[in-house]
Amino acid sequence: MALKKVTLADKYDLTQDRIFVTGYQALVRMCLVQKERDRRAGLNTAGFITGYRGSPLGGLDYQFQRAESVLTPNDIRFQPGLNEDLAATALWGSQQAELRGEGKFDGVFGMWYGKGPGVDRSGDVLRHANFAGTSKHGGVLALMGDDHTAESSTTAHQSEFNFVDVMIPILNPAGVQEIIDYGLYGWAMSRFCGTWVGLKCMHETVESTAVIEGHPERLDIVIPSDFVMPDGGLNIRLRDTILGMEARLHDYKRDAMLAFVRANKLNRVITSGGRTPKIGVITVGKSYLDVRQALDELGLDEVKCNDYGLRIHKVACPWPLSQRELKEFAEGLELIIVVEEKRSLIEVQVREELYGTANQPTCIGKKDEQGNWLFPVKAALDPNDVAICIGERLLRYVSDENLAGRVARLKEAQAALAQAQDVAVRLPYFCSGCPHNTSTVVPDGMRAYAGIGCHFMVQWMDRNTLGFTHMGGEGANWIGEAPFSNRQHVFQNLGDGTYNHSGYMAIRAAIASGVNITYKILYNDAVAMTGGQKNDGGLSVDQIARQVVAEGAKRVVLVSDERWRYTKDMQWPPGMTIHGREDLDAVQRELAAIPGCTVLIYDQTCAAEKRRRRKRGQYPDPDKRVIINELVCEGCGDCGVQSNCVSVQPLETEFGRKRTIDQSNCNKDFSCVKGFCPSFVTVEGATLKKGRSVATPADLPLPPDPVLPEIGQTYGIVVTGVGGTGIITVGAILGMAAHLEGKGVGVLDMAGLAQKGGAVQSHIRIAHRPDDIHAIRVAARDAELVIGGDIVVAGNKKVLAAATPGRTHMVINTAEVLPGEFTRNTEFSLPVERLKRAISNAAGRDHAHFVDASRIAIGLLGQSIGANMFLVGYAYQLGALPLSAAAIEQALELNGEAVAMNIAAFRWGRRAAADLPAVEANLPRAEEIDPARKLSQSLDEVVERRVAFLTSYQSARYARRYRSLVEKIKAAEAAKAPGKSGLADAVARYLFKLMAYKDEYEVARLYTDPSFERQVRNELGGEHLHYRVHLAPPLLARKDPQTGVPRKMTFGPWIFSAFRLMAKFKFLRGTPLDPFGHTAERQTERTLIRDYETLLGEILERLTPENHHLAVGLAAIPEKIRGFGHIKMRNLK
Repeated sequence: MALKKVTLADKYDLTQDRIFVTGYQALVRMCLVQKERDRRAGLNTAGFITGYRGSPLGGLDYQFQRAESVLTPNDIRFQPGLNEDLAATALWGSQQAELRGEGKFDGVFGMWYGKGPGVDRSGDVLRHANFAGTSKHGGVLALMGDDHTAESSTTAHQSEFNFVDVMIPILNPAGVQEIIDYGLYGWAMSRFCGTWVGLKCMHETVESTAVIEGHPERLDIVIPSDFVMPDGGLNIRLRDTILGMEARLHDYKRDAMLAFVRANKLNRVITSGGRTPKIGVITVGKSYLDVRQALDELGLDEVKCNDYGLRIHKVACPWPLSQRELKEFAEGLELIIVVEEKRSLIEVQVREELYGTANQPTCIGKKDEQGNWLFPVKAALDPNDVAICIGERLLRYVSDENLAGRVARLKEAQAALAQAQDVAVRLPYFCSGCPHNTSTVVPDGMRAYAGIGCHFMVQWMDRNTLGFTHMGGEGANWIGEAPFSNRQHVFQNLGDGTYNHSGYMAIRAAIASGVNITYKILYNDAVAMTGGQKNDGGLSVDQIARQVVAEGAKRVVLVSDERWRYTKDMQWPPGMTIHGREDLDAVQRELAAIPGCTVLIYDQTCAAEKRRRRKRGQYPDPDKRVIINELVCEGCGDCGVQSNCVSVQPLETEFGRKRTIDQSNCNKDFSCVKGFCPSFVTVEGATLKKGRSVATPADLPLPPDPVLPEIGQTYGIVVTGVGGTGIITVGAILGMAAHLEGKGVGVLDMAGLAQKGGAVQSHIRIAHRPDDIHAIRVAARDAELVIGGDIVVAGNKKVLAAATPGRTHMVINTAEVLPGEFTRNTEFSLPVERLKRAISNAAGRDHAHFVDASRIAIGLLGQSIGANMFLVGYAYQLGALPLSAAAIEQALELNGEAVAMNIAAFRWGRRAAADLPAVEANLPRAEEIDPARKLSQSLDEVVERRVAFLTSYQSARYARRYRSLVEKIKAAEAAKAPGKSGLADAVARYLFKLMAYKDEYEVARLYTDPSFERQVRNELGGEHLHYRVHLAPPLLARKDPQTGVPRKMTFGPWIFSAFRLMAKFKFLRGTPLDPFGHTAERQTERTLIRDYETLLGEILERLTPENHHLAVGLAAIPEKIRGFGHIKMRNLK
């Protein structure tokens, strides 16, 4: 098959008729199309786009910024707003540019954007600007970004009623094509009616990707001929009166809106209902997609709908609703079903317009015929519920066993889904190295309020932070709470973006009120939640400091991990002090004791943005990496507590669960080294380890191309995984591959807050023609393929519901990536086997494919990110992807990101599907990295390996002591509890654990053991490595004045000479000459060995089959004794 010639520049090339674009990109192209249409109409216009980002419009500004090179020559100016209402005011000004004869252009078409809360706060200016009107050759589109299910918001939003209240007409598109179409209609309507026009933007539309028609002359926009303009027209005027504006709005503009909708046939009948229509469905926007998906589930095409008397009305303009079209639609119907999400907007108008008419049909929507909830106002509509509603009512008029069976199966599926419980859940979390990991910590006994954005997530972490306000109200709630609370002081988290947006006023209010509060302003130099954009306003740290001091803050301090960035020419306010991160706790305690309002500015760049800038060479990239000496590590988890970092992951070894750093995910924050443990080493000169075999081995060629699956009407694919690991990119690659083959394709990304380490899904629907795709979202039992980049997300009940046993292939990465909860719970583990069973039950055992793609990707490619394309290759070779390998690889080349690595990953996935053992033969064996990673397969092996270890640890005599006691327990278990096992194994492991306690001699020995150097060389690349070990020697380390915990020190490469010398003195261990043996910790460790031996003696005497399980539990108690120093002492309690 010949592939289409496609470039990434096509999306903004107006000579290209069919393009593959996201909803965001469609909005950018729409501006270019409007400019071109005006040019062809003889108008010299300009464009002005402004607003404030926020999901589902979080990435819109990023697309406009990237397109500056094509926008600027077309006189289209993008100016992000400081906040939503000021941006709306600026657009109001754009419509006045020609009023005084000073305009450079014939008109300025404008676009405002803001998410639901931004619509709320902008109500005043929206009312004023819409009253005033728009210019004749300008016009304004107001994009309302509504998050109906609060995926990335503090409330669920439905903005239509705000617009209705200020009388702004609304257009509600049902897909990417209609975003462009309705946008162009909207500007024309705005010019004609003299009003702003709202454009509803939801996740399902603006964050989807599709193949669309984009020619400038595609639409024939009609100016109504049946509407009589009043004198002076409807557009904005220089001299106007308030009552005059109100009169035109009510007397003329509303009628003009309706006339425009009718003239352009924006509302249309999809199916007529045949000769005897009985049931009508009215729907709009995303709900139209739900209806089309429901009809597909019911097996109803246009012919059957007409045969069964089902008439469908797709509304483009839900307010004002055209009465004339509504009455024509309702004629002859007995029942009207209004399908719309959230509160009723259309249904209320339908009831009002049809009330009292002859043969008035019954109208249901939010509630059914009996007054019970049908489509509730909460959450989102489910297409299956819509299908059940339509199907049940059709069956009152027709007899169709197939339809009845489909309805019954849908009801069963919905009932099962309602009862289903998730085996595990992956919540969003702070990124690896995120400044919030440290900045949101509060001292013991104190509490804080959360902020907007990433700050919000701290509420599900163990940080004594609960409660929040709207954006810009941070801390003002304490003004009302403080007089009636026994608490004297609180902290308030506030991001620099929120500070610039509106939070500054809340600080001013807190200062004026005199309450005791400390604002913790995180200056992370990026809007992390929506993609890392620069903050609007551009305030620097010293500017913020001067502002809050000028307002009256009692004390201002700065805490940072990069104090070297502060130059002498920065203008700090008097009395301000600068501290390192290690002083955060002390600084917070100091500020909490000061009456009034204090401010702590925490300066640390967003970790995700650091990563992006480093890739572009725009941010310092420290020439070092952190590694954990696995043999020294105790698995106590203090590194996770100190860093709150998700790059600290578990590592199962022969000697228990340890910790390891996910080097592919690490953002080099280095706060993990604060963990009270001597296992942390920073390695200078280190790079990411390159894979062994990026090139194709000569003896392992690519397998033959598989037989590709047939595409029915559509082919549904769900790609799942963890936010930030490239899942969205996989959807984009598969979508582009389908476009290259000339197929129709739609991609819907479902991320929300999940982009921060939570669950992410990308739904892809492929068809022979774009028109065959109705709803992109893959519904229950509608997936042909599920690619699971993470087993937890793939095991989610809604993902499993998309599968059909024996039909849906599920290709799942079994790598255990623990969620953020692991940073707080060292015992946390994933229920992998339960997840596998759930997935196998959903897909059928022959269609569930499990492979540790991350391990293979790291071993062969050096990066875990390669696991995604590995899984795609695996699915392709199974014959589960209806796309050619050539198209997929060309899409990867077009993407331009790590092309060689991704193509190699795709091809390795193909090989693995054909011959997994042959692929795994190319991987480094676990024991090559560290012998301790090879797990023993028998009790004898467990014992022999520990005997050898203890011999090196101390002496052969010491090891014999261990062996003797284990053999006694083994013999007793066989004799006194025949047929039972586990006791000898527990004793073999935990007696060893106690006997091999890690004192100064042992830490020194483990660092000089060749296994450590082998571990480093197998995990990291680089030629000339320099080690720095982070220790807290009891005789040298100074104690933290607040916590009393010794502070860690950094020791250079010379420490290894000291280690070699120290290790030779192990013979002093436990003797009166041992200089370290008199500490409480060492005495406790020796006491534990004696106590455990005493316990084992009692077990030997009293063991019976009945108390065997109790004996095993007692023998395993040392498993909980982990860590060093105060951590170990705490775990002993």
